[in-house]
Amino acid sequence: MTPTRSLVAVLLTLALFAGGAARAQTDYPNRAIHFVVGFAAGGGNDIFARLVVNKFQQNTGATTIIDNKPGAGGRISSEYVSYAAPDGYTVLVGATGQMAVAAAIYPNLKYHPTTSFIPLNMIASFPLVLVVPANSPAKTVKELVAYAKANPDKSNYGTSAPPFTIASELLKLKSGMPGVGIPFKGTNESNLCVVSEQCLFAISDGPPAIPLVKGGKTRALAVTGSERSPELPDVPSMAEAGYPEVDTHLWSGFFVPAGTPAPIVAKLTTELGRAIADPSVQEGLRKMAVTPGGPTGEAFKQVIERDIKSFGDVVKAANLEFPQ
Repeated sequence: MTPTRSLVAVLLTLALFAGGAARAQTDYPNRAIHFVVGFAAGGGNDIFARLVVNKFQQNTGATTIIDNKPGAGGRISSEYVSYAAPDGYTVLVGATGQMAVAAAIYPNLKYHPTTSFIPLNMIASFPLVLVVPANSPAKTVKELVAYAKANPDKSNYGTSAPPFTIASELLKLKSGMPGVGIPFKGTNESNLCVVSEQCLFAISDGPPAIPLVKGGKTRALAVTGSERSPELPDVPSMAEAGYPEVDTHLWSGFFVPAGTPAPIVAKLTTELGRAIADPSVQEGLRKMAVTPGGPTGEAFKQVIERDIKSFGDVVKAANLEFPQ
């Protein structure tokens, strides 16, 4: 084959490849989209995903599959999706712990939340709740701090995951109070430690904590951040309680592997956003004590990068170490 013919053959091959890629993007989706959740079925992130993905499927007619790949606090699912083909058919449902917190505490993490992935939509966000036993002498956060300082041998807290440990250590750093973390396998157990008065306090996510507060089993002293929770309107924010820097929110969102074509990213972002904004989805999310929706795309990426830095700062200041 002459050089000219070789060049023509290469150009034709490239043109055919480009045409095929363009058609694949135009026809998207033409097969099942797998939404990968790093936690067991029935948990918060799984419920978030199913609420939104079901509406996404209704709106678009796309075939969707929820793949639960639990393990290592969600990191197994994140690693799995980071190696998936960047074609829009594998979407990660990622939470703060496996994304921003993991990037802040694990130096050998095999993925990065903003370079291995393209952030699409935040599904929901929520503050944490500081709870104490129902019979605790502390009626405010400042009273809790004073009690812990006066009784350091009784100052401990329940925690079940790095985000809750970091939030508790942040309170210690900003208030000067002592406290030793007691690890549990789940937030239900850490809350029960407070109920039984074996733990001085716990900083927990809302779904397991709020029913105990409303049932009189524990007392909520504050929610992290600058705003009150609609589920606990009589409970002050940490800012109102005098500790504005104790501002920890967790979130869940959708991600695709880096390199996913821009038209597919745009279509997914638009349609997932439409599903999240649906009134029935919003109502379902609010019932779980979370704020539906949030930033998308670049704005979501900036939230994640700020979180990585803020979590990392607490880990360094508190000299924390977490097992891989």
